[in-house]
Amino acid sequence: MEIKLLDGKYKEYEGQQVELFGWIRNKRNGKNISFLNINDGTCFKTVQVVYKKLSNQDEIEKSHLGAGLKIVGNIVISDNEKQPYEVKAISIEVLAPSKEDYPLQPKKHTYEFLREIAHLRARTNTFNAVFRIRSVLSYAIHDYFNREGFLMVHSPIITSSDAEGAGEMFQLTTLDLEKDIPKDDEGNVNYKKDFFGKKASLTVTGQLQAEAFALAFNKIYTFGPTFRAENSNTTRHAAEFWMLEPEISFANLDDLIELAKNMLIYVVDYVLKNAPDELNFLNQVKGEDVDIIERLEQLVNANFTRITYASAVEQLESIVASGYKFENEVYFGVDLATEHEKYLTDVIYKSPVFVTDYPKEIKAFYMRNNDDGKTVAACDLLVPGIGELIGGSQREERIDVLIDKMKEHNLDPKEYEWYIKIREYGGVDHAGFGLGFERLIMYVTGMENIRDVIPFPRTTRSCEF
Repeated sequence: MEIKLLDGKYKEYEGQQVELFGWIRNKRNGKNISFLNINDGTCFKTVQVVYKKLSNQDEIEKSHLGAGLKIVGNIVISDNEKQPYEVKAISIEVLAPSKEDYPLQPKKHTYEFLREIAHLRARTNTFNAVFRIRSVLSYAIHDYFNREGFLMVHSPIITSSDAEGAGEMFQLTTLDLEKDIPKDDEGNVNYKKDFFGKKASLTVTGQLQAEAFALAFNKIYTFGPTFRAENSNTTRHAAEFWMLEPEISFANLDDLIELAKNMLIYVVDYVLKNAPDELNFLNQVKGEDVDIIERLEQLVNANFTRITYASAVEQLESIVASGYKFENEVYFGVDLATEHEKYLTDVIYKSPVFVTDYPKEIKAFYMRNNDDGKTVAACDLLVPGIGELIGGSQREERIDVLIDKMKEHNLDPKEYEWYIKIREYGGVDHAGFGLGFERLIMYVTGMENIRDVIPFPRTTRSCEF
């Protein structure tokens, strides 16, 4: 019997014999009766097991936290709301002992310490809740796009294209770096001697390939790992993270904004309905800092605001003129900082905000130029308490404009020939957005460091486990 199945039907099993498998989360040895808290991984909750005078009583009482057990016992109903039932053990078999120095003793541990034992931290209540919610969110994303008729595309992890044009990519090579690297006649690395015959890297986005499939299947999405060699030690950046990237054809920026809003509402509502125990626990962990559940409920029922970048800057400049001080400057052409974004959502509008029409100089080459020649048909979704959550745009379908923009971004159009060609054969208006999955998890769980929502985080100077 799994705890998840038993938990919802425990009244039906009153007095019946059940068989449970699980690990010791907590224990208490009494003079006449002893208690174990068992979790089998099937749900967030634990089951209290009561036992006394068993044939292997000494072995059980000497078992340490983390030990794996098989329990046979009867369900006993109680009047305790927090613990409506328990298992009175008939037999307990120690399947896998645990060492006495088990590091997760029943006391408060810092997140910094738990990152050092990432192979064990999922056994704690906090991380058990976080990674359950991660799984629920992932399912909700796939469920939404499947319901809406989207095709899922597995975009490549290895690429020769720098889709963002920032150059912050992890290079891949089979060349022996301990020996002399082959050079060409001009003294440059001879990549023809490398595995792929050209320079290759880990992808920063699946977007370019997603566009190719959107122009064949109309509505598609990619959802997988991406990589950024960004030397940053902030709480919001990781070298390896997951991205959700839908693309839709015969669509403009308005269509994209509607898609982003509907998708976000759906997945947040799904978590509210399907992970209540986890959310309630994390709410208790956060204390008075933030009411996670209230924040999520407000988003599901919110009226999303839409403003232009120019309007956002104008309002923020007005705030500064009135005496308010931001750490970062505000002026037309600046990339809005998190503090600016949060001021817009938390103070001015008190709602999620779509900011549109950014200056073309601060956005990627593939974003469609607006008719004003200064801005692009881009949007960022800002949400209360966190700032930017989603970034997207209508894509530049005009070949001559696209080539000019590549050159402006110091990109060689020859290296993007295939990307240009998909526009030569029915390259209709299309649009797409990117959602950093870990940032969504941080928003939903209230966790403040990206390292705490990834099972085994990879960050600057850190590639453990």
